[in-house]
Amino acid sequence: MTAARWVLLCPITMGLLLQSLLLLLLLLGSGLHPASAFPKGCYPSEEEGLKTFRCSNAQLTEVPRDIPNDTNKLYLDSNQIPFLPRDAFRDLPLLLELDLSHNAIARVESGAFQGLAEHLHSLDLSSNRLVSVSKDAFSNLKAKVNLSNNPWLCDCRLQELIRAVQLAADSSGGIVCDSSMQEEHVGKAFLQVIADTDFCNVYKKTTDIAMLVTMFGWFAMVISYLVYYVRQNQEDARRHLEYLKSLPSKQRRSEESSTISTVV
Repeated sequence: MTAARWVLLCPITMGLLLQSLLLLLLLLGSGLHPASAFPKGCYPSEEEGLKTFRCSNAQLTEVPRDIPNDTNKLYLDSNQIPFLPRDAFRDLPLLLELDLSHNAIARVESGAFQGLAEHLHSLDLSSNRLVSVSKDAFSNLKAKVNLSNNPWLCDCRLQELIRAVQLAADSSGGIVCDSSMQEEHVGKAFLQVIADTDFCNVYKKTTDIAMLVTMFGWFAMVISYLVYYVRQNQEDARRHLEYLKSLPSKQRRSEESSTISTVV
């Protein structure tokens, strides 16, 4: 390559490198990431003026990291995510909608939605593997929650959860008892069941009965011991009196007097 040609190409090459560097700095400064930083099948977009991040049907097995922190709508539906750990969405303070439907979520840790209470207004957990979830997992959450199409265990815990969250419109009918202590509840909508059955009161009554049975058992043991103790003392006294009767009369009277005073 001649010196003249190198002089001509050098500024062009340096300009391209400078443009690439500026573009990378702009992406990082705006909260976005290069496409290569996202999991396969995930991409950012803008929908109706809202910053959206889609990871639908991306074969994810966990909540992805490096989601842009200015995301308003997050779609993680149709994946294989098995559980939601604490602080899973802590770095998404502007999130308005969160779709986690059609996953394999069987466990939601307390604090999984921590940091979302202020802005989140829609949470979709339908079509997962939720059997039982503590109401504390949704503490302070004001979002409309879809809990339909999960294999729920109908008990006091689910009753407390339903009372603690705001259900999404037209989703309550999809919360069906997959299992229950009472067989007749299986297959029925949970809200229909709790119209006639208060699971928490039933649990409280069962607990109270168990406590009464335990207390009665202890009381019976104490009474039995006292009866045994009294009878044993009486038997010992009787044997001692019989022994005294077998003694000579003078010694017997002295011993009897001593025994009687001791018994008294």
